[in-house]
Amino acid sequence: MKPSYLSFRSKMQEWGLWPTGRLARGAWYSLGLATLLFVLQTILSVLKLSWGQSLGGWVGFLSFISILCFTILAFRWLKAKILWRLRNRLIVTYVFIGVVPTLLLIAMSCATLYLFAGQFANFIVTSEIHLQLHSVEAVNSAIAHELAGRLERGESPNVELLERLRKSEAIWKDREVCAWFGTKALPVCGDAQNQLPFAFPLFIHGPFSEIVRDRGELYLRAATVVPLRSEKLMVVSSEALDQELVQEIANNLGEITLYTAGLQLQPSPASSGGPKGAAARKSSKDGFLYKQDNNGVTVETGGEPLRATFTAGTVPAAATMFDQEITFGTPLPVIDWETGDHEARSPLVRVQTRPSVLYSRLFAAFGDFAKGVELILFGIAIGLAIIELLALVIGTSLTRSITGAVAQLYRATQHVDRGDFSHRIPVKSRDQLAELANSFNRMTASIEKLILEQKEKQRLENELVIAQEVQAQLFPREITQLKSLEVHGYCRPARTVSGDYYDFVAINADKMIFAAGDVSGKGISAALLMATIHSAVRAYSIQGIPVLRESVAVGMAAGGERAVGSGFDGAEVSPALLLSLLNHQLYESTPQEKYATLFLGIYDGRTRKLTYSNGGHLPPIVISEDGSIRRLDQGGTVVGLFDNLSFDEASVHLKNGDIILAYSDGVTEPENDFGEFGEDRLLDLVRENRELPLIEITDLVTAAVEDWIGDKEQPDDITLVLARAR
Repeated sequence: MKPSYLSFRSKMQEWGLWPTGRLARGAWYSLGLATLLFVLQTILSVLKLSWGQSLGGWVGFLSFISILCFTILAFRWLKAKILWRLRNRLIVTYVFIGVVPTLLLIAMSCATLYLFAGQFANFIVTSEIHLQLHSVEAVNSAIAHELAGRLERGESPNVELLERLRKSEAIWKDREVCAWFGTKALPVCGDAQNQLPFAFPLFIHGPFSEIVRDRGELYLRAATVVPLRSEKLMVVSSEALDQELVQEIANNLGEITLYTAGLQLQPSPASSGGPKGAAARKSSKDGFLYKQDNNGVTVETGGEPLRATFTAGTVPAAATMFDQEITFGTPLPVIDWETGDHEARSPLVRVQTRPSVLYSRLFAAFGDFAKGVELILFGIAIGLAIIELLALVIGTSLTRSITGAVAQLYRATQHVDRGDFSHRIPVKSRDQLAELANSFNRMTASIEKLILEQKEKQRLENELVIAQEVQAQLFPREITQLKSLEVHGYCRPARTVSGDYYDFVAINADKMIFAAGDVSGKGISAALLMATIHSAVRAYSIQGIPVLRESVAVGMAAGGERAVGSGFDGAEVSPALLLSLLNHQLYESTPQEKYATLFLGIYDGRTRKLTYSNGGHLPPIVISEDGSIRRLDQGGTVVGLFDNLSFDEASVHLKNGDIILAYSDGVTEPENDFGEFGEDRLLDLVRENRELPLIEITDLVTAAVEDWIGDKEQPDDITLVLARAR
């Protein structure tokens, strides 16, 4: 069982279907739990157990969670698979930068054109309605002024203009006109039963021209008020906003549908002139319910939704496949004739037409100029198509250039990963990608050069390590101490090898030569010169030197001839003579600019006398027990810079406890923000700790110098030589 499970798991992992992250495991767990609950719910429903229905909510919730998680995982998978290639990323980028905004602009343009076309269609309808309303208003004003003239002259209130209109204009046969002088209806109102077509509007006090709702019907009504003596003459003309009127508007436009809300009846109070509780009759027409009594009608808008009252006209046939149907609606502001208030739920006019009809209506006045506009728009469309095609070609070309350059860079990195730094990317263009390729080529060339330099540097470092080991052998490791003199030396190079020098050479049980020096420069050349001095001092001190005449010993033989005599024991060599020989040897065997400072001293334990000669080195200091100092400065200049030099020498007697301090400039010259470390600070440290062993004094001095330098680089070699008489 276990091997088969592992095999199944390995195959799933190979196909990338095994859940490895928290989100994937959560998705599978949610799906599995939802499936388990669904099966349980199905079993319980079969067993007709009611409490199983409560599991439906959990099934839906867990299904939603699993679908959400799988959607996120699918997005991550698509992103990892599809967007790994740069070309696909660029395509997606172009889609979001170019295609999506273009589609949004097209959608916005279509929506704008659709809204504009719908608004234009509504504008045509409302304009026609208001034009008809203005016509009613104009004629009503003429009737009002004619009637006012008759009343002013005391004539019968008949309106000849109205009679002529009803005879000559067919539309005036359906229009109703009523006049009131004060609140009294004139004979031009009413029918044979003396019933008024509409009630006296108490809310009108001046010119009026609106769409009104009266007794469940919509009307175009215009009112004119003419002051006459102490009263006012009001003339009202009314025309039904019915299907016949809308049909005239719908001709050559499309289909127009009027939507209105239902009406709910309530009892109307008896008017001032009629009997209370007069019998009311209920009527219903076009789905609207209203009550009418002998004194008028009171209606109230109900809570019913808008519904179609009538439809006029038909939708024209499509001229082309792009001539799609446009449907748009607009509200009609309506005033309640009884109260004079605007209705909260206005009727709605819906227009169904086509762009070709609107286009012909819009450019009807332009004639042949409309064809020119069509040609201009067609030319613009062709130009935009050409530009889009060019953009597609250029974008494809740029994409290939970018992806090609990236592919070359990818292959080049594979060469670099294998250690092949000789690979170069071919450059055929002059753009930023080409500059990137050139930069990569320069980088690989630099890396290749750096590797060679690193190998060379490693070789030199190995040689320096060998040189360091060799130089460490040159410094005395085991020092033979005299009974009357204790000595110690220390040198820490600023680099791998040092140019400073110190040495202790025991001649016998009572005599010792010690030296301290500093070679010019640093590094390997200074270390080689230091090794030369070390070898020469040891050779001349231990094995002895040839005895020459005074002038020959200092390199000044008369007549330029050299005479060789017999040798003598090295213990009898004087420091001055040894410095002269070393100066001549260094001058002959080293470059002209190379030199060294060197202090040589020979201590005789039987006489406690120190004989010394100083060749340009910092004068060693003898520190007595009382703190007084003596400088060992007798000698001459540096060795190896000039030939034919002689050096002076001097002697000092050491008392018990006297300390000889020799050092290089690497001890006193390091600087920080407070200046140099200085000789005074060095002397104070030695005086304060003179009773300690010499190695501890050395550690204290070197630690103080390190603290003084801080985190800066050590500027020079640090060498310290200590000797104490005992």
